[in-house]
Amino acid sequence: MKKIAVRYFFDFTEKQEKWLNEMAARGFRLVRCGKLTYKFEQCAPDEYQYCVEFVGEKSYSKHKDYKKFLEGLGYHVFTKNINLNWSVGKARFRPWTAGAGKVATSPGTYNKELFIVEKKNDGKPFELHTDTEDLAAYFKILRNTYLNGAIAGIAVAVLFAVSIFTPLDLVKYPWLAMAVFGLIGVVCAVFGVKHANIAKRYKEQ
Repeated sequence: MKKIAVRYFFDFTEKQEKWLNEMAARGFRLVRCGKLTYKFEQCAPDEYQYCVEFVGEKSYSKHKDYKKFLEGLGYHVFTKNINLNWSVGKARFRPWTAGAGKVATSPGTYNKELFIVEKKNDGKPFELHTDTEDLAAYFKILRNTYLNGAIAGIAVAVLFAVSIFTPLDLVKYPWLAMAVFGLIGVVCAVFGVKHANIAKRYKEQ
């Protein structure tokens, strides 16, 4: 039996990982994922385990090398987006990272900011990061990603707010646009603070 689910996760690592493992516990294995869709096929309950890792800070070469490394360990790796852009031939600036990872292109790492990593359940916890320094660095990247989203969302909301009281005609319903982008900014800020606290806790350890 096959199953298709439609989901979007603002908490794109922990919540998504928890949901995929819940699906596996019910006997559904991931076989394909799109922008918003997940296709599953039936398997034995708890036959597979999943980890979701953010890799949006990596350059194209490091992204490719890391995927090969994980596959070399016997894992199956799916790539997944964190944004909902369907266009082709785009480039995105990533201010939260460094070096070649600052620019993502399509084709390349654009809309491939996540790895969904699958392995056969061997009864052991499935963790890709165990060292506390590594975990602190990883959650700092997630913190920066969310906080940049918060800044962008709030800045756009302010722009629409200004347009309400000026001749600047950006959209038909600026109040609605202001509310939507403001909400996105606030949600990203909440997740940014959450991951900042996690990074701090690992750093202290």
